[in-house]
Amino acid sequence: MVWPFVGGKMLRFLVLYLALSLGANAALAADLAPLKQGEMKKLVTYEEPIATSEVPFVDPQGAEHSLAEYRGKVVVLNFWATWCAPCREEMPSLDRLQARLGGADMQVVTVATGRNSLPQIEKFFAEAGVSQLPVLLDDRQALARSMGVLGLPVTVLIDRDGREVARLIGGAEWDSPEALAVIDALTAR
Repeated sequence: MVWPFVGGKMLRFLVLYLALSLGANAALAADLAPLKQGEMKKLVTYEEPIATSEVPFVDPQGAEHSLAEYRGKVVVLNFWATWCAPCREEMPSLDRLQARLGGADMQVVTVATGRNSLPQIEKFFAEAGVSQLPVLLDDRQALARSMGVLGLPVTVLIDRDGREVARLIGGAEWDSPEALAVIDALTAR
């Protein structure tokens, strides 16, 4: 599928994926490098943090939200869909992460991207035992596209200043000791 890109979005997309393909790992990466164990070996960090998108997403009532609402917190931003098998596997660990560490310092933000009806999401959450995560929607994939998300699941780690500092493509156990060590390192900054 080819997605249209406007203005600098194509350049951002190319820079991001070049960094991902080359495994760009410097400044913050040095802090996280010893923590890249187990499934966190797939975590890609950047020499310089990347500005996140300002594209809005919505809640089930249609109210618009943006990533700017989470400034001051470390954000674990997860793009997922109800039809995505790896998403189904990792979602309970994201729920446990939110239950364990969510609050003033850290927030797990799950955004269903693409066509995911509210009944499908509710059924997905019920079957997976998810009770701590928000229901947020990106039905036209505008946020996902603006952040260079091509497949699912993708989890983006965002620092307190609202900048992307790391990304993991594919599923992971987000409440594993390795993942908790990465989140702890980010919240300690």
